[in-house]
Amino acid sequence: MQKVTILCVGKLKEKFYTDAAAEYSKRLSRFCKLEITELAEERLPENPSPAQIEAALAKEAAALRGKLPPSATVIAMCVEGQLRSSEELARLMSGSADRGESHLVFVIGGSFGLHPSIKALAAEKLSMSPMTFPHHLARVMLLEQIYRAYQINAGSRYHK
Repeated sequence: MQKVTILCVGKLKEKFYTDAAAEYSKRLSRFCKLEITELAEERLPENPSPAQIEAALAKEAAALRGKLPPSATVIAMCVEGQLRSSEELARLMSGSADRGESHLVFVIGGSFGLHPSIKALAAEKLSMSPMTFPHHLARVMLLEQIYRAYQINAGSRYHK
């Protein structure tokens, strides 16, 4: 069974996000061993300077690197990443399994994104949309898309 880790900066607090994430986590348990690891987001002032943002992203990157398993395939979720359809994500995931890549790690940054050093470690960079979403919602959307990818690969009717 493939292992999937969602490594994210920031903690889900709102009940509607935690409920949705819990539902998709439950659904995914049939298809993969899912782990969600939350790391603290660096605190910044109301209007941070570019240097303050860079320093915060660098600290978050160090914490993320400390949680990346050495043999995992890293997929960075970032706005400049490649847009993929659900079917393309399903093929990406099944292709990684076919190549013996048994552990996928999807990395979601905080409200200012991911440090370039984390993006450079990634085998893939994916974007959900050119639109902007709260990073907490992005986690729920990613969980749903991973579930959809497994459903597509299983040939179910979930994906119409």
